[in-house]
Amino acid sequence: MTDQMGVTDEVRATLALALDVDDLVAATRMARELQPWFGVAKVGLELYSAAGPDAVAAMRDLGYDVFLDLKLHDIPNTVGKAARVLGALGVDYLTLHAFGGVDMLKAGVEGLNEGASNAGLEPPVALGVTVLTSDAGAPDHIVPQRVRVAAEAGCGGLVCSAKDLVDARTLAPRLVRVVPGIRPQGTDHGDQANVATPGEAMAAGADLLVIGRAVTAAKDPKEAAHAIVSDLLG
Repeated sequence: MTDQMGVTDEVRATLALALDVDDLVAATRMARELQPWFGVAKVGLELYSAAGPDAVAAMRDLGYDVFLDLKLHDIPNTVGKAARVLGALGVDYLTLHAFGGVDMLKAGVEGLNEGASNAGLEPPVALGVTVLTSDAGAPDHIVPQRVRVAAEAGCGGLVCSAKDLVDARTLAPRLVRVVPGIRPQGTDHGDQANVATPGEAMAAGADLLVIGRAVTAAKDPKEAAHAIVSDLLG
């Protein structure tokens, strides 16, 4: 299916708009404006801290899949209970930090699925975060180790940089691969140490690209979004 902008639903489903703001009105306005190019809305710690579950509900009401990026990391009991609450909100993706280990991730996966089931919802995808894209000094063995941990714990996907996609595909080929730090050619990297263009990340095996400031901070966000889709389509 193709919308009025010529962007197919299949392409939109691969693009997550990072709504890294602290105001739900601003986030909703941005999400509505850029919806022709994005099918997933990422609600991060900043927006969730400002608006809580209302941020998830607002994005669902607009028709987005919701990617709740809280990178849960605590003792297994706490993570499991928190994930159960979040699963009941109707999120489609939830991040858990793989640094927390197998037991913590398992608790998060189980809690997330239980919360969704209790609310009569489809099972969400628990995403194990490997290494933050701002971390330029992580030893080479860390990502493979965390990929294995996420797979063993039953996560449905991974968050990793584009440069780590080979390890992710090799070690856990069935997991969804989510790549942040996406920057079109010639744009500022900001605080991201591990970046890639949209085309590079997709060619390397990404399933979902997380795009924020490259679009939201652009002088013309719609033009920036169009350029990203054009890069994807080659």
